[in-house]
Amino acid sequence: MSDAREVVLPAVPGLGGLYGRGAAGAARLALRGGGSRRVQRPLPDVVDAVDGVRVDAAHLTAYQRLLGEPGTDALPAGYVHVLAFPVATALMVRDDFPLPLLGMVHLANRVEQRRPLVLGDVLRVRAHAEAMRPHPRGTQVDLVVEVATDAASDRADGVAWRGVSTYLAPGLRLADAVDEPAAERTAFAPPAPTGTWRLDGDTGRRYGAVSGDRNPIHLSALTARPFGFPRAIAHGMYTASRLLADVGAARGDAFVWSVEFVKPVLLPGTVAVSTRPADGGGYDLAAWHARTGKPHVLGSIHPLP
Repeated sequence: MSDAREVVLPAVPGLGGLYGRGAAGAARLALRGGGSRRVQRPLPDVVDAVDGVRVDAAHLTAYQRLLGEPGTDALPAGYVHVLAFPVATALMVRDDFPLPLLGMVHLANRVEQRRPLVLGDVLRVRAHAEAMRPHPRGTQVDLVVEVATDAASDRADGVAWRGVSTYLAPGLRLADAVDEPAAERTAFAPPAPTGTWRLDGDTGRRYGAVSGDRNPIHLSALTARPFGFPRAIAHGMYTASRLLADVGAARGDAFVWSVEFVKPVLLPGTVAVSTRPADGGGYDLAAWHARTGKPHVLGSIHPLP
């Protein structure tokens, strides 16, 4: 994205306002498409940027307490996602973004933490979209966020944290795409659990209060039912970040953290989890329905040299 136009935002935007704009944008895309379920336009060649981002200590503490992270000055990798990802969401509500924010499904997440970030760092956030491509159920796209320390204080250090969130726009096909069969997922055999989570019905509301993500599907059964869920569902990044917290300090200071979101967690619910050392280093991560054995989140942590 070296030739992309940089759009400087005055601050990290709030997700509530972005979701409102996303709903309006989905309506505009529907009108432009005239009922077509084909994606005609390319991704915008822009990078959204925010400089001078500072962490609020009380906000960091609230996140640490909710997710089970230690109360230190280090910013957990999941917290950096919470802090910075609204900048990527701002991309998805642009008039020239070809996919509607409303109805997007979070398929996977991959984070490279190249070095720790800490309370007191002044951060630079950059976000862009790339790799729009076919998916058996529609069109997928990657939203890439990079976080570095502020240019004025630590220019030479480069990007400290890089996150790639893969999203699916169900039912929308690229204009020139050839339908591909769905890849078969390896059958999941639950390992011996290393822990169990008992998630209350307000888990989505509590994570929404910390993350700013108050999507109706996470808040209550009443607000989730219009979207096809019998009850509220947990945020995918809540479950992924809690697995990361369960590994604790053993993950090290520099690592790659990858997760695939398989099946939502209905709230309230009981989730079996496993965070076990992997062959060759790092950890294998899994969270699954305690009774049926069906997976919710699968992932890994691998150390960076």
